Amino acid sequence: MTAKPTAEPKKGLMTGLLAQSPKTPKLGEIVNGHILEVGRDTVFIDLGAAGTGVLFGREIKENRNLIKSLKPGDEISAMVLETENENGFVELSLQAAHREQSWDVLKNMSATQEIVKAKITAANRGGLMIELGGVVGFLPVSQLSHDHYPRVEDGDKNKILQELNKFVNKEMSVRVLDVDPSQQKLIVSEKAVGEEKVRQALSQYQIGDLVEGTISGVVDFGAFVRFPLKGSDNQEKPEMIEGLIHISEIDWQLIEDPRQILHAEQKVTAKIIGIEKDRLSLSLKALKKDPWQEIEGKYTKDQVIKGEITKINPFGAFAQIDKDIHGLVHISDFGSLENMNKELEVGKKYQFKIVSIEPSAHKMALSLVRPESKTKEEAAENETKKTE
Repeated sequence: MTAKPTAEPKKGLMTGLLAQSPKTPKLGEIVNGHILEVGRDTVFIDLGAAGTGVLFGREIKENRNLIKSLKPGDEISAMVLETENENGFVELSLQAAHREQSWDVLKNMSATQEIVKAKITAANRGGLMIELGGVVGFLPVSQLSHDHYPRVEDGDKNKILQELNKFVNKEMSVRVLDVDPSQQKLIVSEKAVGEEKVRQALSQYQIGDLVEGTISGVVDFGAFVRFPLKGSDNQEKPEMIEGLIHISEIDWQLIEDPRQILHAEQKVTAKIIGIEKDRLSLSLKALKKDPWQEIEGKYTKDQVIKGEITKINPFGAFAQIDKDIHGLVHISDFGSLENMNKELEVGKKYQFKIVSIEPSAHKMALSLVRPESKTKEEAAENETKKTE
């Protein structure tokens, strides 16, 4: 049951209001009005044609400092909680209005791509919790700037969390990426703040350029390389830019873990193979001779070779034929994943028959040579010799 206000506005203040034609506000609507009277437990607000609004109870308690500063005639905004309570007043909320207005401000920030300061309130393994305009939001790890991205050598999630905790209670410049009041969702990005600057910097480069830099971090999917920006004004402390060497661009051989090949602070020369918006793709293997260019003179279709199983996937198994060449034994050669796991073991060597070679696509299809197939082949050879 709605609580009764402890006082009513003075009759003189209500005279003009009673003469106006009523205009019923809607639930959830933000209305503006002028303070009529501020009591200890009740505040009356002139809403013009909409009638008289009232704040009391929890609204007074939770906004005590604001209420103390109000005086008759001051303008104020509030949200309609009840269009007409038992005393005929429009029941209002300052807190709800503030939340609604905060979401409107955030929507505008998103539309204008405004850069704002957000306070970091907490950290988790996925990113940072932030507070912006009284609304709680989230800054994902993937949306951190290159300078703040937690590049933990072994990918340990606890170590990543330790790095993220260093930002708690600090402020970051961010842009609003996604805002949805109905879902109470606010996503911001620190990385987006520097996107335009990075795009301008990348315009100085083109695909095929070589860059010399230092490995700034190694992750599961590759390694980041930091290098001085071309034409930087400060030669003693040049502006830096960063690119990514994807795991597939580290070497011609199959790489399971980039950390086995590269490490932080390692000096490298890389080739630019892709420029897209604020992303720079680099390659180390592009500077090495392609071993597949000479494969046709080394391996032929139907040739039986030895290979070591390096990886088993649901679609097949990879066998290393030599230092840089891997072939694939498709799952169809076994009938099922269970059979493949019975016949093959990672780290062991087996004999394979080359089914096909596609040097331009860097593909070699293999088939496992089984004991029974060896016997059949030998029998066929012996039969041919007898006929001859």
